[in-house]
Amino acid sequence: MLNVYERLLTGDKQQKQAYEVIMHLNVLHDLKAYNPILCGTFPLGIHTSKSDLDIILHSKDLRCLEQKIKRLYSHHESFTLKRKNIREREVVKVNFIYQSFSFELCANQPVNEQYAYLHMIIEEKILLKYPEWKQKVIHFKQLGMNTEEAFCKLLGLEGDPFEALIQYGKQHHFIA
Repeated sequence: MLNVYERLLTGDKQQKQAYEVIMHLNVLHDLKAYNPILCGTFPLGIHTSKSDLDIILHSKDLRCLEQKIKRLYSHHESFTLKRKNIREREVVKVNFIYQSFSFELCANQPVNEQYAYLHMIIEEKILLKYPEWKQKVIHFKQLGMNTEEAFCKLLGLEGDPFEALIQYGKQHHFIA
């Protein structure tokens, strides 16, 4: 997989702006100890005007991470920080707006095991096989579907789209 930040630099105007905002915020450096990785629609070029910048993190000490995130980002517009359980794991989820980009930071387990990362790998493989689907995914997203729902619709997958996409990726050996 090509470096996600290189993709932003060589992408469309919104991707280049996203790169500049991420670098200006300094989030990759400030949260370096938590292995930050940008996932989701921006690296794949399937973003819409409503897409956020999803940065996943890994922390063994969620309380320490929460304190650092509050110190760094709590003054930004629409800042929220919550703990919730996703797939039987406690997760820290943070949202805020910086320079008109919505950010979502999420931490719970090693980044290469998180669904956001795995979905991005799977979606990239699908788009390499079916490049004409890129515009269809964007269209479905503009109609209100999330990215996983859009891919599942195109693939004819039923059930929970987050799980269905993971199973599809395993069956096609896109992920282990």
